[in-house]
Amino acid sequence: MKKDAARDALVLEARELLVAMEAALLQIESDGPSKESINAIFRAAHTIKGSAGLFAFDSIVNFTHVLENVLDKVRNGVLALDDGMMSLLLDCGDYIGSLVDAIEQLTESDDPDPVRRAELEAALNKHLSAPVDPLMVAAVQPAAAAAIPAEDETTVANPCWHLSLRFSPDVLKDGLDPLSFLRYLTTLGDMVYCQIIDSDIPGLEVMDPETCYLGFEIGLATESTRENIESVFEFVREGSQIVLLAPHCGLSAYRQVLAGFSDPAAIAGVWLASGALTVHEWRQLEQAVAAAGPSRAHAAVAAMDAGPHAAATARIKPVDEKKAQEQKFIKIEVSKLDQLIDLVGELVIAGAGASLIAKHRKDAKLEESTQLISGLVEQIRDAALTLRMVQINEVFQRFPRVVRDISREMGKDIELIVTGAETELDKSMVEKISDPLMHIVRNAMDHGIESAAQRAVAGKPATGVLRLNATHESGSVVIEVFDDGRGLDKKVILQKAVEQGLVSADAGLSEGDIFRLIFEPGFSTATEITALSGRGVGMDVVKRNIDSLHGDVDIFSAVGRGTMVRIRLPLTLAIISGFQVMVGGAVFVIPLDLVIECINLSVHPVHNNIVTLRGEPLPFVPLRELFELPQKDSVRKSLVIVQYGQQRAGLLVDGLLGECQAVIKPLGSLFSQVKGLSGSTILGDGRVALILDIPHLIQYTRQLEQTDVTRADMRAGEQI
Repeated sequence: MKKDAARDALVLEARELLVAMEAALLQIESDGPSKESINAIFRAAHTIKGSAGLFAFDSIVNFTHVLENVLDKVRNGVLALDDGMMSLLLDCGDYIGSLVDAIEQLTESDDPDPVRRAELEAALNKHLSAPVDPLMVAAVQPAAAAAIPAEDETTVANPCWHLSLRFSPDVLKDGLDPLSFLRYLTTLGDMVYCQIIDSDIPGLEVMDPETCYLGFEIGLATESTRENIESVFEFVREGSQIVLLAPHCGLSAYRQVLAGFSDPAAIAGVWLASGALTVHEWRQLEQAVAAAGPSRAHAAVAAMDAGPHAAATARIKPVDEKKAQEQKFIKIEVSKLDQLIDLVGELVIAGAGASLIAKHRKDAKLEESTQLISGLVEQIRDAALTLRMVQINEVFQRFPRVVRDISREMGKDIELIVTGAETELDKSMVEKISDPLMHIVRNAMDHGIESAAQRAVAGKPATGVLRLNATHESGSVVIEVFDDGRGLDKKVILQKAVEQGLVSADAGLSEGDIFRLIFEPGFSTATEITALSGRGVGMDVVKRNIDSLHGDVDIFSAVGRGTMVRIRLPLTLAIISGFQVMVGGAVFVIPLDLVIECINLSVHPVHNNIVTLRGEPLPFVPLRELFELPQKDSVRKSLVIVQYGQQRAGLLVDGLLGECQAVIKPLGSLFSQVKGLSGSTILGDGRVALILDIPHLIQYTRQLEQTDVTRADMRAGEQI
């Protein structure tokens, strides 16, 4: 079976609802139960069930039906939402997720885990079959006895079930057809009457064609039970007003229903015209209308006195006629956005070529026109890139559940604090940063945060703290993972690295270099292997994945106080503002956000690739020597000062060419192993320019600086 758009939409919606369901459950666990959060859980399960039912995915429908029954008891206060129930509901959400995955993979006919399903259904049915205090049921369902007439109450002559239906206004937007439910009613019995209530339809100027304004008053002659009739509307129950009145029920039941309408006289007239009520019964309802208030009763009685047919045609004016709100969000396939970005990139390249031609021709009007077009292209570029920006909360929202489960598995009490979840990042990068963050968080909980007993000995609170933070900084996105655990011991790390042959015993490594050793393949300080870590696999994957995103990762730690892992990523991997420089006849591009200033190197003191700038030493790297480019005579040597995070360095170039829009292209296999390059771009004249990897170059200048210091120390030792 070929995948189609409807199936993909169902999978996407189901996953979003499962995330919302899990978030609501975790919020209840941390903040306590609330009516809103419990209803959110019920709505999520109900919507998943309804959507799956439209496609006849019976596996999800049947399982979710049992879950929904349990949630209904939780919502009505019959079942307590204790720790055991929380774990059961979370496990049910995970299993539904596996069923959704099966739908995406076109294998929905095969149960992904029948043993697990049987265990979960047994646990759910156990709650459904548990004895319930009848007083509690009466407390949460006080209106249940309304349909049972008292001994001295008048009963209606209507031998049919009367259905008063007001579907949710969004039923059409949800992909459901109200008429299909009415047709299905005819399979249960004979539809004796069906009156359409169209009084809520607004004027054409404010009408929304996707909103359902119609109501129905229906008489159904059937031997089916109330439960069977109610099940017809199971998929549209949420947000709809569905009332069932039994045959020959008490007149007070009709009176209660009538009290819920804005114009009871019109509805009473409809009931009379259809035969649901006799004239005598209809007259008796005047008392209920009169009880609603003098002014309202006067108009209602006047409508009744005008005759039943006049009342039947009276229009019920909506209480508040509002214009249909415009839809604020639309869902677009990622492939379409990628295509748009690619086209914008080609437009940027073509625009640069046109601007270059205009400059060569020295045509003022042509130059002015190309400048205007370039400005508009830049705005289009920024707007297009914004479309791919999503909040990093897409990743962060997974961790409350992860921290909950792992902390319980390890017997630790860990509090997760998330800040900066609204920080935006390119969609493609959000997807790729998830696994590295998962490794870091797991290591923090396993290696970093101590057990309650160990924290007590260290004088710490029993509850450990794990923080996730994201923020924008210097044209980059910084993600920080902090734990207040035992911290990293430099001596232990260095000793393990020497034992594993990663470094020599006499290597003069800085604190940062020592901490970076944990990213080496196979490195681990764990004394025992656990289900989470200890095999030396994970942190090297973190470093490799972050490098593939042209990012950087640093570790800061203090023994006994905790550890912070800081990841720095570019905002996007598509189109950037760049600064062109000339080196040995070749053109290079530097990300403009990282450029601080440009200076003339000849007017500043220089010694061993270190320039004194405003009284402070600044290391720099000659790009011509680094890339072994041919010598080019230049009267002026320019130094471009760049900053990445808190570190600065200089890049010595032969010439400055100015700003540009750079469409990032991947490097070919020939340049893939060359350090200091992150990509390439096409210039306006068709030439290819290489994009510099600033984080790597800054690190390279630090290494040169340390090498010079070491050599100076050695020379000083020889002189002594």
